[in-house]
Amino acid sequence: MADERPSGVRDLGAFIKEQRANAQISIRRLGEMAGVSNVYLSQIEGGLKRPSADILQKIAKALSISAETLYVQAGILEENRYGSSEAAILADERLTDAQRQALVTILRSFLADNATGDTATRDN
Repeated sequence: MADERPSGVRDLGAFIKEQRANAQISIRRLGEMAGVSNVYLSQIEGGLKRPSADILQKIAKALSISAETLYVQAGILEENRYGSSEAAILADERLTDAQRQALVTILRSFLADNATGDTATRDN
């Protein structure tokens, strides 16, 4: 039977598990540190659940790694593709997940317009 989980989810879970093992932290302790249940963490590590950007940020803080690293692993952020603006939006705790995603969508739209040479809005 083929594994039907998206590879990105499996890869993210494996990465988090590896980081947790390297830090010599139990799944229960990581859950306490991140404010997430150890059952949910187990599902993330097993590739069964895709965590939100907010949860990833909490996990990153607990593991003492950058949230951007986990965002890249999760496919939320493409490494060095858009610079620090996107990372700053995704890391801003004052925003909800929906607000972050809306702002990232708008940013990507503007950048795509600029990349195609659409200067009509920039020249006004």
